[in-house]
Amino acid sequence: MKRRDFVSDFLVAGTLLHTRGSNMSQQAGPPPQASLPNITEGVFVERSVSGKPHAGKVLAAIQPHTDDIPIFAGGTVAKLVGEGYTGYLIRTTNDEMAGSGTTGQRIWDNERDTEGVAKALGLQKVFNLEYRNHQMDEISRVEMRARLVHLIRLLKIDTIVCYDPWGIYEENPDHYVTAQVVEAACWMAGMDLDYPEQLAAGLQPHAVMEKYYFARGPQIVNRVVDISSWIDRKVEANLANKTQGPCGENGARLRSKLASQKLRLPLLGADDDSANRAYVKNIVLDYDSLSQRGVLSDRELGRRYGLEWAEAFHCIGPRPSLLDRYISEHAVAM
Repeated sequence: MKRRDFVSDFLVAGTLLHTRGSNMSQQAGPPPQASLPNITEGVFVERSVSGKPHAGKVLAAIQPHTDDIPIFAGGTVAKLVGEGYTGYLIRTTNDEMAGSGTTGQRIWDNERDTEGVAKALGLQKVFNLEYRNHQMDEISRVEMRARLVHLIRLLKIDTIVCYDPWGIYEENPDHYVTAQVVEAACWMAGMDLDYPEQLAAGLQPHAVMEKYYFARGPQIVNRVVDISSWIDRKVEANLANKTQGPCGENGARLRSKLASQKLRLPLLGADDDSANRAYVKNIVLDYDSLSQRGVLSDRELGRRYGLEWAEAFHCIGPRPSLLDRYISEHAVAM
């Protein structure tokens, strides 16, 4: 199954016209909850705050494909930028395997959409690394790591949002290669002996201090981010993906399909624009049957924590200094 078809095929093909569970219940596989994120009582809920508490900090949203950040972390990225971060978008592939038309047309369409995603999320600039789509398991990870270390040092990135390098049951090589190389680059960028040619060019060591990792399958979730105030920005980012993803023009297509059958879904509204927005917000990000495929919708995740909308992450923050802790606990006045 293609990674982007789990919603669009299910809905546009007309499954919504059947009673819920009429064919989903017949699917083989583990119980619905088997692949859900491993959420425990120790989860920290990150809520929106007023003002610009992150002013002066730099964020990089790193994705293999143009629809990854919008679907899994678009609300969080918009929230952090809204709270003061200067943000950048880094895409590692050329997305040549997603869309229609010639290879060149698909690459161009996805590059255009990536710029639209960045604009919708308030990100300053896009860096496209242009590795072959679905071929990242054959690239030189050392070469890619050097490029990422360069960007981390150049942009002085403090926080990244990316796929979880420890996410399990991830079949897409673009996802796990990107995640693993990003993790290594975040650590190595802070070293003062690695890539001395970068240092000679005027860059300084700069380690990434905070990471928001998302995953498509089971994950140790320790942070849930309240994106209720940013859900419409997330919708806009997903609408920018006209070439791929379960978003784009699917609302308009579903509305037209239903009309040809003398049917309608009131939530799709009276025009194509309203239909596309409603489709993303109420079906892609909410429809609870997604849990049948091991995915918690943003709304369902929010409900678990008393929120309207939420996204889940394994978050790694700055490590406290053991020496500072020891001094604070044992030092005495002279």
